[in-house]
Amino acid sequence: MIRRYWKFFVPAVLVLGVLIVLLINLSANLVYFRTPTELLTEIEPSAERLRLGGQVVEGTVSTQGETLLLIVTDGRESMTVSHDGVVPQLFAEGQGVIVEGTWDGAMFHSDTMLIRHDEQYRTEDNVIYDSIEHELEDT
Repeated sequence: MIRRYWKFFVPAVLVLGVLIVLLINLSANLVYFRTPTELLTEIEPSAERLRLGGQVVEGTVSTQGETLLLIVTDGRESMTVSHDGVVPQLFAEGQGVIVEGTWDGAMFHSDTMLIRHDEQYRTEDNVIYDSIEHELEDT
């Protein structure tokens, strides 16, 4: 009877061990973004790479040579961002962005920018395609 339990116990322990290793590796690789409020109140300035997310404040985007300067807000706090890197084509004022880089206490220095947007795509004629369902209806 004990022999029958071993046939179940050994594979169950192996599967559990693999799941634990996968979960530990997954959690170590997750990168969350912080809002300007969280960055200003909870995080000390350092050379550690962080992600900052928020809305680009309209009227604050400017360039200094190849550097893009902008202000990102979460509705409560705002932070100046200096971005050196590729600017995505969908970048616009008022758009949600996530920038990755370092924070020196006064300014966030970014080299990677991601655009946050919804699932709607607008053509030049302002026609809205909002999901895969709509594309399936057309075919």
